[in-house]
Amino acid sequence: MSAKIFSVRSAILWIALVSFISGCTPAGPRALLKGKKALARGELTAAVAQLETATRILATNAAAWNYYGVALQRAGQPAAAADAYATALRLDRDLAEAHFNLGCLRLEQNQPDAAKSEFTIFTQLRPKEGDGWLKLGSAQIKLNDAAAAEKSFSTAYHLDTNNPAALNGYGLTRILRGKPREAAQYFTSIIKTQPGFAPALLNLATVNQQYLHDSKAALENYRAYLAISPRAANWDEVNALATSLEQSPAAAPAPAPGAKANLATPAPELKPLPKNSNATVAARPPTAAPSEPLVKVTPPRQAPEPAKPTPIPVKVVAVATPPPIVVAPTADPGAAATPPATPAEPETEPAPEKKPGFWQRLLGSGKATNTSTSTYVEKGVTPLPASSELAARQAAAAAPVNFARYNYSAPAKPATGDPTAAHGAFTKAQVLEQGEKWVEAEQWYQRAATFDPAWFEAQFNTAVLAHRLRNYPLALAHYEQALAIRPEALEARYNFALALQAAGYVPDAANELNKVLAANPGEVRAQLALGNLYAQSLRNPSQARRHYLKVLELDPTNLRASDIRFWLAANPN
Repeated sequence: MSAKIFSVRSAILWIALVSFISGCTPAGPRALLKGKKALARGELTAAVAQLETATRILATNAAAWNYYGVALQRAGQPAAAADAYATALRLDRDLAEAHFNLGCLRLEQNQPDAAKSEFTIFTQLRPKEGDGWLKLGSAQIKLNDAAAAEKSFSTAYHLDTNNPAALNGYGLTRILRGKPREAAQYFTSIIKTQPGFAPALLNLATVNQQYLHDSKAALENYRAYLAISPRAANWDEVNALATSLEQSPAAAPAPAPGAKANLATPAPELKPLPKNSNATVAARPPTAAPSEPLVKVTPPRQAPEPAKPTPIPVKVVAVATPPPIVVAPTADPGAAATPPATPAEPETEPAPEKKPGFWQRLLGSGKATNTSTSTYVEKGVTPLPASSELAARQAAAAAPVNFARYNYSAPAKPATGDPTAAHGAFTKAQVLEQGEKWVEAEQWYQRAATFDPAWFEAQFNTAVLAHRLRNYPLALAHYEQALAIRPEALEARYNFALALQAAGYVPDAANELNKVLAANPGEVRAQLALGNLYAQSLRNPSQARRHYLKVLELDPTNLRASDIRFWLAANPN
């Protein structure tokens, strides 16, 4: 009994002590504390009043002004909120939360350029917080800056691979790139793992309706979106759209913007609590490499053979990094089997109608996206087809693809010819090449190779210039001659594989890349190029995964590492 009495007495004394201390709390901190609690409870009127008092008393407290801005923003007073955030930043330029919240406010006001500036500062102050990169990517999407948005969403994905908003944002960049099928695959991969992720469902519905013209799939996505609880602010609008689409698919209007146009890129909560303002500023993520391979000239690995006259500095072409990874779609089973006349160029699809639709308004810009002028690099089945069509489409996707095969000449190692005449022609070719007269340079390299068929550099440079000029029959023939002279030449065999791929001889290109890897297992370029072939042309995702994982193992900081990780996320086992 005495223990219970003591316990009760202790509680009474503690309550009295707390009450005494609270009563002695200065008015400013007390108002700030009450305002924070009211804000947490959603009592916005009380929060605004208390925090206004706190900022009047604690006029130099940046955190108080930041809280006040949050309360005003949530209470629907954006101009006053902007002033509060600006005051907080005048008092403390490194208050990351104020930069973040002001950026969110500018996004709500459809001022993406101003928002981008604030989120850029936030990501410099807090480089390891994914929310900042997601919001920066959202601002860049609204500015139609696909390349910058890709980098931001990629960074967010690296920080948290389980956050679907990063993949969702990357899907939005595919729309800006004019690749709606890739976008649909990203949105579909999110839905497979998180079926209730509303932004991906709405984006997938929009892509299916407006870009892929698959009304059945779009309706299925809209209905799934409408089934999510709690209902989104634009539920009535989307429901009306789905109903009209169900009744008359051909005449259904494009979706109109909802009450919250940023639904497709969900915003994290505002940040009222200041954290460590002295956080170290990390380096910015590396800029992506060029999307197309470039042919550059570098000094040779070795000089001409001693039997020749005094060697002239020889230039051979360095092999370029393959094109970037794309999410591998299912290839069109009806694609032509004969090699194209030019390198594998992106195939165009009909541009979407130019009338302003939901997507343009969803991105918060009066400008149309670049879809009407972009080309699509893939063909494939529409993600999430109606169940009645699924079996037929899967059968078509599984159908084998027939590629043309290269007719190897397999030349023997040539005999030495006239080294003196060959060097004269080679020098002339170098001068022309330096003047960027590619056609004439290729002709003089070819003369040098004719004068002395056993000169590796002459054969190789002839092949490279012909490759650059898209004269694939000539390029392939001279690559074979170069390899007959030096079968172990890595650069020659790698370039030979790229030329075979460009000419449409995909299986033979894969064979040559496998030869490169057999001799050089750590050759990252070949691992990457072979992964691309399996993913994009040979439709073998398991083999593509094996080579992509090897690239990440050998070179975790590879410029294509982000693309690879996104592909792996969108193409799970």
